[in-house]
Amino acid sequence: MDRGLLNSLSEAERLLVAETERDVLKGLDEDELLELHQRVRRARTKYVKNYRRAAGAAVAEVGGRGVSYPRNQRDRDKAELFESVLARVSRQVATAASRASSELRSERIEAARSARARVEVAPGPDAGRAASSRDAAAAPAVSRRPRATKTTGGLKKDASTRAAGARRQAKRDTR
Repeated sequence: MDRGLLNSLSEAERLLVAETERDVLKGLDEDELLELHQRVRRARTKYVKNYRRAAGAAVAEVGGRGVSYPRNQRDRDKAELFESVLARVSRQVATAASRASSELRSERIEAARSARARVEVAPGPDAGRAASSRDAAAAPAVSRRPRATKTTGGLKKDASTRAAGARRQAKRDTR
C-alpha cells in the first residue's frame, strides 16, 4: 500500500486497515468477521460518496469531467484502498462461512447416522414388531410423483410475461 495514502488516513481508519491484516483476520470467528466487513464497507461507501459528490460539484465549476478528475485524488485513493481491504475481508468471510457450513453438514450427517444405528440395534422381545413398524414408516402412504420445481428459465419467462402485461396495461391507462 502507498505510504503517503496510509499517512493521510485518520487514526481510526489506520486501525481499521490494520485489523484487516492476514494474521489478525485468522484469529477472528465468523461473527467478528461480518462485523469487520460491515465497518470496512461503511468506510468504503463514505469515500466513494465523498468522491462522487466532489467530482460532480467540480464539473460544474471547471466545465468538464476530465479537468475535474485530478482535483479529487485523495478521496478516490481512499475509496480504492478501502475497496481492496473490503475484498480481503470478504474472502476471509467466505472461507469462514464455508468452513462453518462443512462442519454443520458433518455434524448433521453424524447425528443422522447415530440415530439410525440406535434404531437398528434395538433387538428385544418386540424385534419383529419393531421391524414391521419401521418398514411402514419408511414407505410413503401414497406414492406420488415429486412436484416439478421451477427452473431459472421458467421464473424468468414468468417474470417477462408479467412485465409485458404490466406494460400493456400502462399503455392502456395513458390513453
